[in-house]
Amino acid sequence: MLTLGSVRIPNPAVMGILNVTPDSFSDGGRFDTVDLALRQAEIMAAECAAIIDVGGESTRPGADAVEIAEELDRVVPVIEALRDTSDLPISVDTSKAGVMRAAVAAGASMINDVLALQEPGALAAAAELEVAVCLMHMQGRPGTMQQNPKYDDVVRDVAEFLGERVRACIDAGIPRDRICIDPGFGFGKSHAHNVELLANLRQLRGLELPILVGVSRKSTLGKICGRDIDERMPASIAAAVIAVLNGAAIIRAHDVRETVDALKIASAVIGANL
Repeated sequence: MLTLGSVRIPNPAVMGILNVTPDSFSDGGRFDTVDLALRQAEIMAAECAAIIDVGGESTRPGADAVEIAEELDRVVPVIEALRDTSDLPISVDTSKAGVMRAAVAAGASMINDVLALQEPGALAAAAELEVAVCLMHMQGRPGTMQQNPKYDDVVRDVAEFLGERVRACIDAGIPRDRICIDPGFGFGKSHAHNVELLANLRQLRGLELPILVGVSRKSTLGKICGRDIDERMPASIAAAVIAVLNGAAIIRAHDVRETVDALKIASAVIGANL
């Protein structure tokens, strides 16, 4: 089992994606009412998702920012409904301190932040709320991040950034046992950068923290396989298995049932090699 603060999940675990947005790259507009979101969460729970990750602002390449009031209107009613109907841990995918506070008050027990708690007030909010946090690496911002991203050494640069953010969290009073890290596949990285990160994911284990990986339906998979978004499930599962074999503890996925089954095989192989 993996413990992040009050969150106890299998290792490896699948985090089910629940985007309550009109414009997310894969499922925008599909779950943007409470009833639709609740039904999708029920399906993912039945398929053995260990965490439900609720997001109210798209972070796809080129996405526009969302005002805090609109993001709150999207995520808080969904989190409240989920908390009333399920015991599964709920994560909130946000970078805004105000949304973090409202989401935790509504029942979330994890903050999943693509900006690694760098926005004003976010670090202090996460420390005060005493919940699990995931720190992600992103070069730039969603609106511009895919405009010719460059690195000296993508694996080293990502590891150094995440190490700096971990130290900032600890200095702010967030214990290490509440922190996990995410290299941010597709966030300010070229297709070659993403492949290099996946191949060398074990290098991030030097930070001695659980690694979360989100590769589900990403454009790099489409580039490699020549598949549209709705045809990328096999590629997503292959990437998830590679990630776990290379040290990932949590896989963020759209296709929960299939990913859970694939990770059972990966876990059996890992166990046989111990």
